[in-house]
Amino acid sequence: MLLPRQKTPDLNLPTLDHGVFDLTTDPSERGTIICFYRGLHCPICATYLTEFQKRVADFADRGVATIAVSSDSEERARAMADKIGADTLRFAYGLPLAKAREWGLYISTSRGKTSIGIEEPPLFSEPGLFMVTPAQTLYYGSVQTMPFVRPHFSELVGALDFAIRNDYPARGEYTGAV
Repeated sequence: MLLPRQKTPDLNLPTLDHGVFDLTTDPSERGTIICFYRGLHCPICATYLTEFQKRVADFADRGVATIAVSSDSEERARAMADKIGADTLRFAYGLPLAKAREWGLYISTSRGKTSIGIEEPPLFSEPGLFMVTPAQTLYYGSVQTMPFVRPHFSELVGALDFAIRNDYPARGEYTGAV
């Protein structure tokens, strides 16, 4: 389990148009929002990533970098980026499922073609949304077992404003007896 204020796993993946993404060296003032998505086969992911794309500038204005990550191939990641009209959101691809597990993501098996007629990969990770500090510690994390009911990016932007204004620490770090 990932813990707030503790180091996250490393993440080093190719991107569509921005070279290699390396979390250890990703330049940002306040951190990076990493949105792990299921893949091209998921229509809910397309809608979610469209909203993420709309908020990239809002995050950048607050010193936060953004990236969408999946285990899809380069071709499928490109198709998703094209589908949502991504022009500022970075896309990383080829996430090894063992690495997805390190991040605490759930893994699902294929059920064949989805409602939009695209074949699911044999195995893929379910969604997760994380904010990682420049020191590569976990600030915020949300993991789902299904594609439904994900955190809203508009709420995350508002939460960042509050956290920045109040120097609000990451929460949920306690691991002692209860």
